[in-house]
Amino acid sequence: MPQNERDKVLVKDPTTLEERKKVAKEFAEQFKVSLPILVDPIADPFEQAFAAWPDRIYVLDAAGKVAYKGQPGPGGFKVNEVPPVLEKLLEKK
Repeated sequence: MPQNERDKVLVKDPTTLEERKKVAKEFAEQFKVSLPILVDPIADPFEQAFAAWPDRIYVLDAAGKVAYKGQPGPGGFKVNEVPPVLEKLLEKK
């Protein structure tokens, strides 16, 4: 994809969890992501459980239950909806 080539985000598909973690770390460094990044194991249980394709924003509570599921992105990303969900979850602690 031309945009990926321009942005230098071409990555060989990882075949091990270690490779996947390395890709996530390099992504975070390249794009200066300061939020924690969780990496799905190679068997993709998160992908299978939550159908994360197309891209979506999820917020999980402390028990691992979905507290917020956004609309498909990027057009459906409404990041302004996330802080109130996080605040509500933090109040429960």
